[in-house]
Amino acid sequence: MFLHQLLNFFFVTSKKEEDTKHDLSLYKRGDLLEVPRTLFTHFGIYLGDNRVAHLIPDILPVFSKNTSAIGTLVTNNRLLLGAIAKVASVRVDSVADFAYGSEILINHMDKVCSQPPLDGEEVARRAETFLGSVTYSLLWYNCEHYVMYCRYGMAISYQTYQFCTAVRKVVCSRTSAYLTALCGVGAMLYVGCVTPLTVLPTLLISFTIWMAA
Repeated sequence: MFLHQLLNFFFVTSKKEEDTKHDLSLYKRGDLLEVPRTLFTHFGIYLGDNRVAHLIPDILPVFSKNTSAIGTLVTNNRLLLGAIAKVASVRVDSVADFAYGSEILINHMDKVCSQPPLDGEEVARRAETFLGSVTYSLLWYNCEHYVMYCRYGMAISYQTYQFCTAVRKVVCSRTSAYLTALCGVGAMLYVGCVTPLTVLPTLLISFTIWMAA
């Protein structure tokens, strides 16, 4: 139950009672669309005619080949299980289903990425090429990697970079080195086993973290 709630916090956003109305005239084929989630942003490529291609974790294709069932809106459970199993689909949904009640940012990454965007038709063509089941990784291949490759030719994720940087600041810090050494010494004293085989790993790990800080 706790794991399910934790994953819900990371991946799932509650759909508003009344979906936000989206003006389709604002979107052009090849536009990069963004919608906020609880901690992350979800990305997609607009294909035209109220269609958005996006990469989303989905467990259903693993167990079923029923295209009608797979084509229905991905539920929270399907998404969470897909993220755990590291399977996803690049699929096409309507703008409303893609946004899931959230506001949409258009081509916001153009201001962030140093690489100029490709032609809109080429962006959409790339997005359509990957339709179907794909391997998923929260850090190394997610929806942002997909759209960044389609629009800029670079499969990168700024969200992943920021997350890894934050983790590195916490893990590779002097405080972490002190705590690691303290925990190691405490564990050895608690079990009454102070030998070179227990002291050496404690020193080595603490020293490695200290040097990386």
